[in-house]
Amino acid sequence: MTLPDDVFRDPQRPVADRVADLMDRLEPAEKLGLLHQHQAPVPRLGIGPFRTGTEALHGVAWLGPATVFPQAVGLATSWNTDLLHAVGIAIGSEVRAFHDKDPAAVGLNVWAPVVNPLRDPRWGRNEEGYSEDPWLTGELAIAFGSGLAGDGSGPLQTAPTLKHFLAYNNETDRCATSSSMPARVLHEYELPAFEAPLRAGAAVAVMPSYNLVNGRPAHLTPLINDVLRGWSDQEVLVVSDAGAPANLFGLQDYCADGAIAYAAALRAGVDSFTQDDNDAGPSTRFLEEALARGLITQQDIDRAAARALTLRFRLGEFDPAGEPSAPDIVGCQAHRELSRDAARQSFVLLKNDDLLPLPADVRRVAVLGPLADTLQEDWYSGTLPYQVTAVKALTERLGADAVEYCEGADRVQFGAAGMALEAAADGVVGLTRSSAGFDLFDWGGGVCTLRSVRTGRYLTVTDDGTLRADHPGPNSWVVNETFELVRIEDGKCLLRHHTTGRYVARQDDGRIDVTTEQQSAATVFEFTRVVDGAVLAAAAAARADIAVVVVGNHPLVNGRETEDRIALDLPAGQERLVRAVHAGNAATILVMASSYPFSIGWADRDLPAVVWSAHGGQEYGHALADLLFGVADAAGRLPQTWYRSEADLPDLLDYDIITSDATYQYFRGSPLYPFGHGLSYTTFAYGDLEIGSPAVAKDGEVRVTCTVTNTGLRPGHEVVQLYTHQQNSRVKQPLRRLRAVQHLELDPGASAQVELTVPVADLAIWDVTTDQYWIEPARHSILIGRSCTDIRLSAQVDVLGDPIPDRNLAAAPLPAAAFDEYSGATLSDAQPDHGDAVRSEHPGAWLAFADSDFGSGLAECRLTVASELSKPSTVEVRLDDPFHGPVLATAEIQPTGHRHSWTQLTTKLESGSGVHTLYVVFAEAGLFLRDLSFS
Repeated sequence: MTLPDDVFRDPQRPVADRVADLMDRLEPAEKLGLLHQHQAPVPRLGIGPFRTGTEALHGVAWLGPATVFPQAVGLATSWNTDLLHAVGIAIGSEVRAFHDKDPAAVGLNVWAPVVNPLRDPRWGRNEEGYSEDPWLTGELAIAFGSGLAGDGSGPLQTAPTLKHFLAYNNETDRCATSSSMPARVLHEYELPAFEAPLRAGAAVAVMPSYNLVNGRPAHLTPLINDVLRGWSDQEVLVVSDAGAPANLFGLQDYCADGAIAYAAALRAGVDSFTQDDNDAGPSTRFLEEALARGLITQQDIDRAAARALTLRFRLGEFDPAGEPSAPDIVGCQAHRELSRDAARQSFVLLKNDDLLPLPADVRRVAVLGPLADTLQEDWYSGTLPYQVTAVKALTERLGADAVEYCEGADRVQFGAAGMALEAAADGVVGLTRSSAGFDLFDWGGGVCTLRSVRTGRYLTVTDDGTLRADHPGPNSWVVNETFELVRIEDGKCLLRHHTTGRYVARQDDGRIDVTTEQQSAATVFEFTRVVDGAVLAAAAAARADIAVVVVGNHPLVNGRETEDRIALDLPAGQERLVRAVHAGNAATILVMASSYPFSIGWADRDLPAVVWSAHGGQEYGHALADLLFGVADAAGRLPQTWYRSEADLPDLLDYDIITSDATYQYFRGSPLYPFGHGLSYTTFAYGDLEIGSPAVAKDGEVRVTCTVTNTGLRPGHEVVQLYTHQQNSRVKQPLRRLRAVQHLELDPGASAQVELTVPVADLAIWDVTTDQYWIEPARHSILIGRSCTDIRLSAQVDVLGDPIPDRNLAAAPLPAAAFDEYSGATLSDAQPDHGDAVRSEHPGAWLAFADSDFGSGLAECRLTVASELSKPSTVEVRLDDPFHGPVLATAEIQPTGHRHSWTQLTTKLESGSGVHTLYVVFAEAGLFLRDLSFS
């Protein structure tokens, strides 16, 4: 029974009152116990333990068999918010069921969705995000997150957490690299994907990222408190990423010690520390030390503890027990059907020369390739309860006699001293007189896996360096099943373990191990291809009416968490296989299952049909068969650009999509397949475009209608896409930007009227001169089509905004980070806890500040500068050109020792009046500028 003074247990009271009541009852040590991932129980108040962080990206992960849906990027390929909402509900209900079975082990705070825009397809975690477009990412995140959270009629079903805040799109050296975020990129591209689900209430927590942003660890960014928390009318819990707190004073060396680091994170807005697994002791001791040293106050601790409790109250933890979840909901039939539907909608028909859909009476199909009869799990997948592969599904549909399967793997041997590598019955690999060999699978990047023919298991290396063939394949955080063949001459190679960099070598006693790092000590093997898998597959294809070759990536190899890709090519061995199959049968369908795009210009040119999906979960094969035979129209649309090669991309660490012309918004080249691309089995005509008004006010909306007609012979699914382009502006504008989408299901000959609306507020740019969103007076192109480059209708509308005023240089200091253009510079942290500055990276680096008003003339310029050089250097202030414009002032900067050791220099201005572009030119790398003031 609820006692009158037990306010915190009264579900009729507001959550804020209940939190305040419970906080009043807690001792200081008990409050500290709430600031770790594994929150300590408070037995005297009947409060149990709580943990954050159940993985639920596209199914419940790491807890045993559960429904596995397509990877997140595959769900996004549907562009279907209704689908993602349904999937979110299903996953949330399965999380609840696991929690009800074991509340202590399974928490209800789920770490999903990932909303980092997919800026670069080489990102190792590409599979975890939704799209390179922030608007689409935000809409899909709202749908998925609100599904995870439940229907809103009672406590949250789960508590969704957005990952990873902020500017996180590289894995290599991810904890040490800094993402340079100019203001427009930050506000127009990076922040919106996080803002949308928080404003919609579809997420209640956020996780910062491992990287630094503008020289400051993301876990310390002032954007958490100053911007992010302002997007929600509820408390937002901020949980650290795993191990990130220790990085602050360890790998990143940003803070002097643990107490300073934990204090800085807590003040920046981190509420929960994910560190040292379930041992909260070290984190608690750092916080206690920080409190004793005056680095934080009890109020700081109370604030974070109250946020942790708020989330628990919203989950219903302190309410009377409700009905438990149905125990059989995990993997239930409804979720199986939803998984199949999701997988079906995740397929994109990239090319089709009338080969698809296949006729129902096709007599013989060859199903080929390394992914034809297996499904892959990624790091955040659930455990597959069953596997419907392409081979299984097509065999079900056509019968065993109509399907021929060939894996297409090369069978190889590694010989040395008249013997060859072979696995014993217990899996230990040694040299024997005869060997059945190994099946070799090429996953790209020079990395392969090797499966023993004798044991049917994969080569791996144990901690003591023993080489064994007893593993099911890559399936753990540390991948020990990948190897590199280091060619030293024709027919001979070394075998190098990819993870450790050590070589396979024969020891004096005859043992084979993997302990040496010296290439000279490695055993030279005679490499023999015993069976050519491509030849076998081509022969099978030649015997069939249709060849379906299924290739792609392994989600834990060559592109994964901690490892980016270098190139976009399909693995060389797989490309060789596909080419051979096509040579054997012209009617070849290339099916790719992958976590990311490939550059396959040759396939688009030579093959009659090309299909892609992300790894599709347990029902992948059924969904593929449905697509191939036209049971459903091809519904998927690409959520990111497919480039012709990595040469089309900027450096992976260049986050400035505006300057580097990156993503579909700015890319000026010809993509292999554009953002939004996806073919149908029918054709559509667009017409009757009407704009609500030729001119709209800045508080209005653009209303667009058009008619879409199915002009083909089959029912079809169309995704109508509306883009805009601002024709005139004081700054560089995107070539196009997605604003709205509508799905249509149309029978042959049927038409539908499409109505789309774009709030004018969405057309605002971020103005660096006023540090706010601004709606300019401008003409905007309204573009409607089937992809970002396949535009079928266009019109113009005039937006009645306000001109951006010139910069009044005499009115206020000019922040260095408020530049319009730049060269050879990056953004840096002005102070550990706030502010941005600019660092010169090359001699001659410059910043440009357009529309700078000098009035009738200014006399002095004061610069706030720092220098990590060991000698004096200079900064020039010029007009209108960084190289040839008149020099207004030259300031000599003495070494200050550290970038946060600022000094102010005042110099006279030679001349200058009226409105100009102001340039600041740095003589050398290693100089820092925080601001300029004029008088």
